[in-house]
Amino acid sequence: MSDLEADPAEALCEPSPSPGPIAELYPAREVPLGGVRGVYVERTLPQRDLPTVGAWCFLDRFGSPTVRQTGASPDILPHPHIGLQTVTWPFDGRIRHRDSVGSDVEIEPGQLNLMTSGRGIAHSEFGVPGAHAGNGLQLWIALPGTATGVEPHFEQHRELPVYEEPGLRATVLIGSLGGVTSPAKAYTPIVGADIVLDPGAEVRLPLERAFEHAVLVIEGSVEVDGTELTPGPLLYLGTDRAELRLSATAGAHFALIGGEPFAEELVMWWNFVGRSHDEIVAAREAWEAHDTSRFGEILGHGPAERIPAPPLPPLRLKPRKRATGCTHR
Repeated sequence: MSDLEADPAEALCEPSPSPGPIAELYPAREVPLGGVRGVYVERTLPQRDLPTVGAWCFLDRFGSPTVRQTGASPDILPHPHIGLQTVTWPFDGRIRHRDSVGSDVEIEPGQLNLMTSGRGIAHSEFGVPGAHAGNGLQLWIALPGTATGVEPHFEQHRELPVYEEPGLRATVLIGSLGGVTSPAKAYTPIVGADIVLDPGAEVRLPLERAFEHAVLVIEGSVEVDGTELTPGPLLYLGTDRAELRLSATAGAHFALIGGEPFAEELVMWWNFVGRSHDEIVAAREAWEAHDTSRFGEILGHGPAERIPAPPLPPLRLKPRKRATGCTHR
């Protein structure tokens, strides 16, 4: 998935790696997808004061009933990535994924696509003709500095492990939850899970105390440690929680993300996650120069079928830092 949001505003903040248990709501914002007219998503990460949750640095809900509906197909032309993993998790419909390492697969609900960019990869995503346009989640995971140079690769997982207890079923997309571990390759201590809570259920979900966590409701309503949460905002829960108290009168479907607070500063711009302004500039120039040694070619797409990089803002890109008493400008 591509990101074309232009937001040159800066947040000058002190990092807060271990905030403790808190409950903060961050609203979703409607964002147009790059390269497609009339297709919008709800984005809840990154936020100006919350750039990451663990290594999670990007969270989009596509096809949501509350996002602007135009009837346009959510087709994304070839575009590049560096420094991250993309996680695609559909709730309905089918999506065709093609990339520059030779992958050409369709993904259906209950299946996970995980693409690791390393120093550079390109991909496209198109709705499958005759299938519903689809809705679901796409997320990015920032690669740590030790993994930004890994060979780009792609995984599809058609069966994922499930953590269950009475009233709750959690599909573990990546990382571990309650002793259940996903086969998806992770480069940092992390968790991502799709959770369904039965009507009337009251559950205590075990968590890794060293992780920070956040919850996004997909459908229904859930009470999370005393905070009532409905679809739309992201509930950030901080760190130092051994469990979550969950209850749902009428049932709920939600996503849980978390991980060890990400200690490295990140420079995020367009589809790139780096460590410096110069690294982002070099990646942009390579994409605009059609440098196939870095981003490769995607079979089935001609040279003109690509999303051009937007202009860089007229300033040096700076890392996004965690807020603890921030000044904005």
